[in-house]
Amino acid sequence: MTRTNGTTADSPEARGAEAYGGGTQTDAQAKAWTDAQAKAQVGADTKAYTKAHARTQAKARAGQASPAVPVLGPRALNRATLERQHLLRRSAALTATETVGHLVGLQAQNVRPPYYALAARLEGFRPEDLSTAMADRAVVRIVTLRSTIHTHTADDALSLRPLVQAARDRELKAFRKGLVGVDLERLAVISRELVESEPRTMKQLREALLAQWPDADPFALSVAARCRLPLVQVTPRGLWGRSGQVALTTAEHWLGRPAEPTPAPDATVLRYLAAFGPASVKDMQAWAGLTRLREAFERLRPRLVTFRDEKGAELFDLPDAPRPDADTPAPPRLLPEFDNLLLGHADRSRVVPAGLKGRTWAGNQAYRTLLVDGFLAGVWRQDGNVLTVEPFGGLAKGQRDEVVGEAERMLRVMSGDGSYDIRFGTVTG
Repeated sequence: MTRTNGTTADSPEARGAEAYGGGTQTDAQAKAWTDAQAKAQVGADTKAYTKAHARTQAKARAGQASPAVPVLGPRALNRATLERQHLLRRSAALTATETVGHLVGLQAQNVRPPYYALAARLEGFRPEDLSTAMADRAVVRIVTLRSTIHTHTADDALSLRPLVQAARDRELKAFRKGLVGVDLERLAVISRELVESEPRTMKQLREALLAQWPDADPFALSVAARCRLPLVQVTPRGLWGRSGQVALTTAEHWLGRPAEPTPAPDATVLRYLAAFGPASVKDMQAWAGLTRLREAFERLRPRLVTFRDEKGAELFDLPDAPRPDADTPAPPRLLPEFDNLLLGHADRSRVVPAGLKGRTWAGNQAYRTLLVDGFLAGVWRQDGNVLTVEPFGGLAKGQRDEVVGEAERMLRVMSGDGSYDIRFGTVTG
């Protein structure tokens, strides 16, 4: 089987159409990922190195001479990030909601990717676990990071959205020509009254706003409502095995409590490093869709350790975070389109080899991805009980057998017991 453009996404949502249709953590909570299981996975050598490196940096801050900052290559960064993403070994301790919180959300332009993302990370996961949490309003679908829809915990929906609100306000500047004469404060008030009286589709909201400002661009009006208000997609949208059009209300109304005041980014920096580190300032800015985070990193510097990547970029990390040996085995994983792992850094070389840059996208469409030895190695698609894996290059027999085993597991988790067909194809072009 030969194809030129990789895997076809399940629906038009994968082209990003939903993006426009659609309490602050304490420091102790930010470090909660270091549970007993994770600590046991950190080798004694790594712990000793971490302590020694922390002492070195303390001396440097005191003006004493210190050796060069350690350099982490792509494989070391790969293993560290996979460990924190629960992709080196699946977690048997975390619930679906806890994992969504640990990962600071899951990108969710399409309904299914968060389910597949959790299936790749959690032992014993069932789609009903996330679906029930969404039905119970423990997690929600809301536009936050990078102006894209994410599945977040209720707490994060009420705290992260205020953190990124300035970016949503800047986004509106691109639509100012279609909003001439529109009072944005009044638009926000009207929109809130409409969606809190009953959930509205974006079409309904747009038509109501157009009645107030008939000369405005209809699309710009809907974008303005989405940017000015924290709109969540109400269920049944997002539930496993259910269908439903996008209907919106405010996060405060849906969750029954007010949003948090706009927080400083410091706690989110710590949480980002816990799930994506070691990482640079630019990495976090790309992940969050924010700018000017250097100040927060500098405030936190005394509590962090630093490294360099092979290109010389400064990387920050939590002192006690796991950094496994670069040779730690990494089993194959089948990840959904828009997975956190591929979107969490400005420099994605820790996951995407240089020769494969751009191979997981075609225009605005993202493909489901295959990891082999921790790195991007192909794409995959599922049609009913047939799962087709399309490597970018050849796989050794042992690797192929491991990929088949992972594919069989994914099908059992996501589709239940039954007869499955695992096929291999080839991506060209």
